[in-house]
Amino acid sequence: MQLFYNEELCSTTKQITFDKIESKHIVRVLRKKENDILKITNGKGYLFDVKISIANDKKCTADIIAVTKKTKPWNYDLHIAIAPTKNNDRIEWFLEKATEIGIDEITPLICSNSERRVVKIARFEKIIQSAMKQSLKFSLPKINSPKSFNEFINQNLEGTICIAHCEEQEKKSLKSIVKPSEKVTILIGPEGDFSSEEIKKALSKKFTPISLGKSRLRTETAALVAVNSVCFINE
Repeated sequence: MQLFYNEELCSTTKQITFDKIESKHIVRVLRKKENDILKITNGKGYLFDVKISIANDKKCTADIIAVTKKTKPWNYDLHIAIAPTKNNDRIEWFLEKATEIGIDEITPLICSNSERRVVKIARFEKIIQSAMKQSLKFSLPKINSPKSFNEFINQNLEGTICIAHCEEQEKKSLKSIVKPSEKVTILIGPEGDFSSEEIKKALSKKFTPISLGKSRLRTETAALVAVNSVCFINE
């Protein structure tokens, strides 16, 4: 199934007009014609069946013929706050794979040891939109603006809150603290790990220190291990 995305669609929308880029893709590349059916999601859990009424490669128009509310495939709420990697490709890889597996919210986290402090949110949004469509999901993960470590941990966070770090101290496994169907927030640090001061601050805010295994993992690998672990716990 070819899935399209349009955030402006809602359950009462009757017609959609695609922009020039999507119109050209639909008519010239996919060779769609009038009366052909397309599938579109608004990223908010809805699937729209639309029938092309005007197959114009500059302004393709379609009528909405059916709206279906789709249940989210995972029964938990997962928020990963991750320090952006120095190599942008690595954080983008994480965004793509996490969206394919199942994630609800992502916050770029600016830490003491962060090597990258500026991120392009618009670029990140395009990556998760593409991954959502490719994996045939109908719920688009929320990507937040970057937050400093202190700003993030001082929020009122609900559910289980964890920090994954590399310091030698007692830590727990995710499977020992995460319960099925609950909200989970996990902090993943930069290449140089969280600072000792940051770890102390997180623990003072009741974050549970966790281990993601015996190997020392790259930032994006650790984040994906966390996403996949929460997924398996909820199977």
